[in-house]
Amino acid sequence: MPMSTVHRELPVPDAVRGLGAMTDPDYLDVFTLTTGDAADWTPEQWARAMFDDVAGWQGQVLFRVLLGLRLARRRSPEHVAGWRIDERGADSVRLAAKSWFLTARLVVRVTDGRVSLATFMHYDRALAARIWGPTSARHRAAAPGLLREAHDVLVRSRRGDQSSR
Repeated sequence: MPMSTVHRELPVPDAVRGLGAMTDPDYLDVFTLTTGDAADWTPEQWARAMFDDVAGWQGQVLFRVLLGLRLARRRSPEHVAGWRIDERGADSVRLAAKSWFLTARLVVRVTDGRVSLATFMHYDRALAARIWGPTSARHRAAAPGLLREAHDVLVRSRRGDQSSR
């Protein structure tokens, strides 16, 4: 298995900032996993591994309960963990969701042996800053593990696919 590292990108690269399609986010961060096999999977496969498989029910509690995001109830080709797929590109996928107090976007980008997760938040009401402010610290602590564990999920799924042939 290739060696992998995760780091937070500061400042946020302009290329990633543009993918969020949010002119003036109140919160923005980017975490990047460097691994030689990142491009073996599409951005959407990475997103599904991160949010459907790794984040699972704990992610749903954060998204639906704490942040009040209005997410789809069923899995579908147009949703990842309930988030609407807002845009698909050759090297990225953007997920979007809203609550009554904030607008959120997640961007997963795969380039040059790296996969990045960018989180964009726009505070539509003052309450958003009071909720996301403390929650963002937990998000920043969890993001590196989310990327690493998604990589593990994808590697295991590939091994499973190969062993079933």
